[in-house]
Amino acid sequence: MPAPKPSAKPIAKPDTKPLSAPQKALRKLGLDRDIDLALHLPLRYEDETRIVRLADTREGDMAQIEATVVSCEIAYKPRRQLLVVVDDGSDTCTLRFFSFYPSQQKALAVGNRLRLRGEVKGGFMGRTMMHPSFHMAGGELPNALTPVYPTSAGLPQVYLRKAVHSGLVHAARQGAFVETIPPEHMPRSAMGAGAKAWGLAQSLHFLHHPTPDVSLAQLEDRTHPAWQRLKAEELLAQQLSQLQSKRAREELRAPALVLKKGGLHEQLLGVLPFGLTGAQRRVGEEIALDLMRQVPMHRLLQGDVGSGKTVVAALAAAVAMDGGWQCALMAPTEILAEQHFRKLIGWLEPLLTPLGKRVAWLTGSQKKKERTEMLGLIASGEAALVVGTHAVIQEQVQFKNLALAIIDEQHRFGVAQRLALREKMLTHDGSPEQEPHMLMMSATPIPRTLAMSYYADLDVSTLDELPPGRTPVVTKLVSESRRDELIERIRHQLDEGRQVYWVCPLIEESEALDLTNATETHALLTEALNPPGVKPVLVGLLHSRMPPADKKAVMAQFESGAMGVLVSTTVIEVGVDVPNASLMVIEHAERFGLSQLHQLRGRVGRGAAASACVLMYATGESGRVSETARERLRAMVETSDGFEIARRDLEIRGPGEFLGARQSGAALLRFADLAEDGELLQWARELAPLMLDKYPELAERHVSRWLGGKSDFLKA
Repeated sequence: MPAPKPSAKPIAKPDTKPLSAPQKALRKLGLDRDIDLALHLPLRYEDETRIVRLADTREGDMAQIEATVVSCEIAYKPRRQLLVVVDDGSDTCTLRFFSFYPSQQKALAVGNRLRLRGEVKGGFMGRTMMHPSFHMAGGELPNALTPVYPTSAGLPQVYLRKAVHSGLVHAARQGAFVETIPPEHMPRSAMGAGAKAWGLAQSLHFLHHPTPDVSLAQLEDRTHPAWQRLKAEELLAQQLSQLQSKRAREELRAPALVLKKGGLHEQLLGVLPFGLTGAQRRVGEEIALDLMRQVPMHRLLQGDVGSGKTVVAALAAAVAMDGGWQCALMAPTEILAEQHFRKLIGWLEPLLTPLGKRVAWLTGSQKKKERTEMLGLIASGEAALVVGTHAVIQEQVQFKNLALAIIDEQHRFGVAQRLALREKMLTHDGSPEQEPHMLMMSATPIPRTLAMSYYADLDVSTLDELPPGRTPVVTKLVSESRRDELIERIRHQLDEGRQVYWVCPLIEESEALDLTNATETHALLTEALNPPGVKPVLVGLLHSRMPPADKKAVMAQFESGAMGVLVSTTVIEVGVDVPNASLMVIEHAERFGLSQLHQLRGRVGRGAAASACVLMYATGESGRVSETARERLRAMVETSDGFEIARRDLEIRGPGEFLGARQSGAALLRFADLAEDGELLQWARELAPLMLDKYPELAERHVSRWLGGKSDFLKA
């Protein structure tokens, strides 16, 4: 008799319980693990550890009082509000609530004794508090400052405080705070009284629940040893990740490209209509040495506007093509890609044609017939150089043997896009797959501290010398109230045979507003510059929503000199080279970032004529420009040095402006400040290689604690 079959175990159903709004908000903030919650540190603190007398408070104090409600009524002038008068025995205070619920009104009934906290304001009617927090009086006072955490909609502070406390307790039980930095290598700034370093667990518990006797200034400016310890941990994790990424690339293989005597590189140098600057020669040699190695180059070529990066890229491409390999150059916009294409065609095609090779052009707007032809040239290898936009990395593009990928304005491309270009793997003469060398270019110079931190996985080459003949650009600040004077100045420039850019601001929230603004400005200038009886002036319009063919036609008219004024949004920020354009007006300059203003200014001064950039600002309803905008505009007038501009931009706006999409999927530094923590950054930079060599397990644990699975972006 056959044995009975064992009964099947019921399959456990997955937990499909929907997440609450606070749980969704926690996930949105990236607070998935207990350690993530433990590392979610307060923005500021509230002192609820003591009660003060109203009579002892001063204007602007954040005070906690206990008082009895003596009156509570709804008033309707100047708008509906709940007015509550309380008395703590030393004085009275009026509480104002413009938004309130019946339950709050009930809690504020006459005779109730309350504990209140808010900012004390003075005035003709005595002390007031606007929307103070409150609850019934009584109970013990807390013995630590109350943390106020970064949060988002749907995530109240009360819920978040409980979640963080729970995460802190669980992470400690799981051993998440085991020390990973060897004691002898602890930074001095993390030393407390008695020169003893603050431990990680000690620092975290303290920062979540600091005692009332601590210096609030040290907490707020993050100079307390506990804060310094957290900054050191974070910077070290970043440096370790970058170094791990760099070392992993050292294990990969790429084609070794050698300079040939009498080859394309030498021929190109011979036909260029200008000589190289010392900086271009130095950087060219750095790149050539990289290309000779069998390890993939991963180099950032940075240089100020007009420093000659395209020539350096062309020389690198010549080295690759000379060995029978292909090279791809990818730019973020068709205008910029076409500028490169035309320059490279002029320089390289006469040298490639005798070899039976071509320069291919690839964009998303191409007609099917032309695109099919280009795809065939690329797949066969006849296209030695491929220039284009994002279309270069689409799936149907198959290279025969890609050896060098050049990415211009690299911060505009996401990590996935750069990886896609690298993954166009090679097979050449039966050899195993290899990685292409990668050269990334940026016309936004990278400040030193940023290069040491976010770009630590790259080798950086700097063009710090401009070619001779560049005309200095005079920068002027002008209020929008002087628009008519400015239009008169434009008329004078046109009479002298010059051309003018007028740049309208980009309003990210609405492309329609951008278009309306640019269209209205175009109409205004067309009318103002074409009064009856004078030679007509062609005023063009260029914006991001135009079809590529229309953009191309407008640019062709401007470049030929047929168009006197070009009204544009920021699509002309990079790549446009019209030597006859000697004046640029940037409308609403206060809305632009410093680096973007500097990029735009670089479109003029490219010829022999004296050039100027006018920053026209609007003062708004207050009649004043914000302090941040004023700092940016002042910096533009004071210096034309792109590296100094970049340094100030980092101070004003933080690293996001420079990084662009480099950090897709990963947070910027949360605690360390590159402008303030240069010493800690240098410490982390020196310790990272030692950790990987001598303490690899500790290094791995350290990175996992801080980045979890978020370090993939470093691979690009």
